[in-house]
Amino acid sequence: MFLEIVTPEAILFSSEIDSISVPGVNGEFQMLNNHAPIVSILKKGTVQIHTQEHLELNELSDKLVPHADDDKVLTLVINSGTIEMKDNKVILLAD
Repeated sequence: MFLEIVTPEAILFSSEIDSISVPGVNGEFQMLNNHAPIVSILKKGTVQIHTQEHLELNELSDKLVPHADDDKVLTLVINSGTIEMKDNKVILLAD
């Protein structure tokens, strides 16, 4: 599936991924390929992105941090946000 992370400052991330875990207002949840369409509000917490391969991050992505134990997992701390998944494309609007 394809993920795009957008903040008020810039597009932080745009790439194919395996899965994403997000802090929903009713609890953390994960989305995999072919997940049903969904729109959800996110609360303060950590987003975990499981990539298909090790990715080189650009200077705009300094908020995306590789996980200590696995360089294919990226983390992003958010204050709030909205996520939408439809047709294997995920758009995360993060604050």
